[in-house]
Amino acid sequence: MEWTPELMQKLESLRSKIEDTGQDFETYVNGWQQQQFQNYWDYIQLDTLLSLQRPVTQVADEPIFIMYHQITELYFKLTRLEIDALAGSVEPDFTDFLERIARINRYFDALKHSFGVMELGMKKEEFLTFRDALAPASGFQSVQYRIIELGCAPVINIVAEGKREELREASVENQMDSIYWKDGAKVESTGQPAYTAVQFMEKYWDDLLFTAEAYEHCNIWAKYQGFKEHWSEDQRSELEDALRKLDLNVNVYWPLQHYKTAVRYLSKKPVDIQATGGTNWQKYLPPRFQRRVFFPELWTAVQIADWGKSWVHEILSELEK
Repeated sequence: MEWTPELMQKLESLRSKIEDTGQDFETYVNGWQQQQFQNYWDYIQLDTLLSLQRPVTQVADEPIFIMYHQITELYFKLTRLEIDALAGSVEPDFTDFLERIARINRYFDALKHSFGVMELGMKKEEFLTFRDALAPASGFQSVQYRIIELGCAPVINIVAEGKREELREASVENQMDSIYWKDGAKVESTGQPAYTAVQFMEKYWDDLLFTAEAYEHCNIWAKYQGFKEHWSEDQRSELEDALRKLDLNVNVYWPLQHYKTAVRYLSKKPVDIQATGGTNWQKYLPPRFQRRVFFPELWTAVQIADWGKSWVHEILSELEK
């Protein structure tokens, strides 16, 4: 290979980068000579990845259930990377902001369309066989989803609807005490917290309080409010369309896909089958009961009042056929 001036310039730049930190350039060169070439299976940790599915029963469809939820959590992690990039941004770069919101929407589009794996990809009788062995584990316990919510909007917007006005000026900690999902974590017959929620709170509550405080002034909505004056009306309009889509993806389409799947597997007359975690899924999953809206300023009062209603009616009408 020819040692061109361009290559020498790159090497000098690399030397400067290392030596500017007080380190020895030759040490790095010696280390690079000893390194092995990268391969695909080591880079993505394929062997480890494929070893992470550990069914607790012998039912054939249980690995499908495990892998689907692992894939979901990886998409959630991708979403968190974008939220954190926006939270840490200091320059009002419109193109970057829009692209990151678009990425989140693509992740949730993929998740939304992937739900056929759950809804149609398992035999009902097999699911109902292995699901009892999972108790009290529940998708309710996905802490990454809770972090995504906190990273998108002020805590007050995800407080239980009936308490939002009285807590609007309260501290973040007090608002978190009335966050919407606490109401969905109760046993329908007693009104007491389900054990799945007790476990979740014991493990994650302090972390969630810290996260809520950390995001309160740098969540997606706060960043948009802080940057929007730097952008044109057309740019704001384009970004607001993307934010509306994000709102629908996270707060309508995603929970309703869960609801549709729960109805397929758990709906039964005269009494529905209980969720593994004991949560009241019939009232927790449909968005119309909570009207959880990240960006209420972007919607009309009528749109918020009808939040998710038409989609639920569509699902119920399908079931009645």
